[in-house]
Amino acid sequence: MAAISKYLTAKNSSIAGGVLLLLYILKQRRRASQLNCKKGSALVQKNDVSLMCKEGKKERAAVDKLFFLRIYRILRIMTPRFLCMETGYMVLIAVMLVTRTYCDVWMIQNGTMIESGIINRDSRLFKQHYYPYIAVIPVIALVNNLLKLGINELKLRFRERLTQYLYDQYLQGYTYYKMGNLDNRISNPDQLLTQDVEKFCNSVVDLYSNLSKPLLDIGLYIFKLTSAIGAQGPTIMMAYLIISGLFLTRLRRPIAKMTVTEQRYEGEYRYVNSRLITNSEEIAFYNGNLREKQTIHSTFQKLVDHLHKFIFFRFSMGFVDSVIAKYIATGVGYLVVSRPFLDLSHPRHLHTSQSELMEDYYQSGRMLLRLSQALGRIVLAGRDMTRLSGFTSRIAELMKVLKELNAGKYERTMVTQQEKAFLTKTKPSSNAMTQDAFLFRFDHTPLATPNGEILIKDLSFEVMSGANVLVCGPNGCGKSSLFRVLGGLWPLFGGELTKPERGKLFYVPQRPYMTLGSLRDQVIYPDTFEEQNRKGISDQVLKEYLDNVQLGHILEREGSWDMVQDWMDVLSGGEKQRMAMARLFYHKPQFAILDECTSAVSVDVEDFIYSHCRTVGITLFTVSHRKSLWKHHKFYLHMDGRGNYEFKPITEETVEFGS
Repeated sequence: MAAISKYLTAKNSSIAGGVLLLLYILKQRRRASQLNCKKGSALVQKNDVSLMCKEGKKERAAVDKLFFLRIYRILRIMTPRFLCMETGYMVLIAVMLVTRTYCDVWMIQNGTMIESGIINRDSRLFKQHYYPYIAVIPVIALVNNLLKLGINELKLRFRERLTQYLYDQYLQGYTYYKMGNLDNRISNPDQLLTQDVEKFCNSVVDLYSNLSKPLLDIGLYIFKLTSAIGAQGPTIMMAYLIISGLFLTRLRRPIAKMTVTEQRYEGEYRYVNSRLITNSEEIAFYNGNLREKQTIHSTFQKLVDHLHKFIFFRFSMGFVDSVIAKYIATGVGYLVVSRPFLDLSHPRHLHTSQSELMEDYYQSGRMLLRLSQALGRIVLAGRDMTRLSGFTSRIAELMKVLKELNAGKYERTMVTQQEKAFLTKTKPSSNAMTQDAFLFRFDHTPLATPNGEILIKDLSFEVMSGANVLVCGPNGCGKSSLFRVLGGLWPLFGGELTKPERGKLFYVPQRPYMTLGSLRDQVIYPDTFEEQNRKGISDQVLKEYLDNVQLGHILEREGSWDMVQDWMDVLSGGEKQRMAMARLFYHKPQFAILDECTSAVSVDVEDFIYSHCRTVGITLFTVSHRKSLWKHHKFYLHMDGRGNYEFKPITEETVEFGS
């Protein structure tokens, strides 16, 4: 035992522990790569998130050629011109970094002389360098804070540029609708557009500043040290940088993918919480709090489990980084700087005094120590770059999906192979749509959902302006799908559709949307107050619209058109439906789609609304189960839910159905 115990020293134990930890990391990586696909499938089935596996297959987050191409494309968005504020702040950061590096060199040299004056009891030498040190303190403080100002402003401006670009793409046409309803590649756009953009911009700027300063330090200190101790010492340090950097980059590869997974889980966790808030009333009626609690806990636990693994992995990599990039690098620096001092025959110190030897060591040693620290920061910057590649992958995927959606391309899981084959033959096309201000015509058009469910294979009918149409049929027969095609929300899979331009068609849903803003905004939405004035519509005319739907008392109650409220809560269900009809009267479109939009309105008010629409010349497509509305229409379109339909005029012999 005594023979063995003499080897159980703290040094040997630390070395053995580091080797074992490194072997454990490599083993865990191999095991994770083997179980990744299987585990991903299990998570998808457990949480019913079908697109995760698909996203996982597409993910490629690593520091490679693709990463640099993505960064280049995004940087062109964030710095659109050579002469712009972003470029100015980048130059400011670079200048401040150079200035701070020279300040560091001056502080080393000046500090060495101050210490030399103290050790040699030379008050003249001490004062000669102490007073300049005091005088330069405000300059150094200004340089440091200008550097912080430049970094923070650059982060904010990068975020502003990228956010504006992404929202321009996201809110172009119906792209925001298509991303959530026609395409399933992006499951949490709100997470990507807010948190991921912020983290990406912060990571880019931090990496820029964290790389620029060490690179400047390395160049300057190599120049200084080469003239002081020769080129061999800095060469050894650079060789160590390359070798250790390649080794640590290899170990850090999982960080990029783990970052992507972390952000996706964060997005899912936010999504289930927002669903609880949005559907709180329905959940309360069902007493579904325990079930929702289980769902939220399950989603949160998935995030926590991943974060535990990520934290342990970062702990393991932090240990290896500290040993290789900090302490061993410092040890190599000591070996290099000690050579000319420990070699008694070295020509540099054959005729130097003890004081000169001490000054030379302080300057060379501190510079070499700073060089080793700069090399260590370069090596550690690889960790930040690997994490940045994860954010870059997500932002690049969002940009790609937005571009394809704006071009009319989308990807979604198909219902059956038969329906998938049908849609493969009849791909979405915008060329099959023509415009006519006074006509709706479906000419041998298939009615199909974006995921491939075929509702009607061949739909053909024509509606002229002034001929109201009542659309009826059981739930799920395709009534709402028809209107989504008419409104341009869903693509056309063949045939030809003739319809008015976008501004001449207005949709009124069963649950109207109340925007954030004043009472006036509820009537004129989506117009603004300036657009109302350009149309020449006064507030008195808006008052008449409210009176037509028996909502004049709301203006009297609120006291002003500029009163701001949470109108989704202030107005009842029937009041919101009547407000939507007042909105319809304001816009006066050529055609309007009324989707059960008077279900909470009394029959007499409903009758007046339909009569007024005919008076002002609005042609209606109505979905309703009320018999009282048949008299306001000339045609009816009945869908039976089995792929059949009939379009006929309403006559005295027509059998009316409904309640």
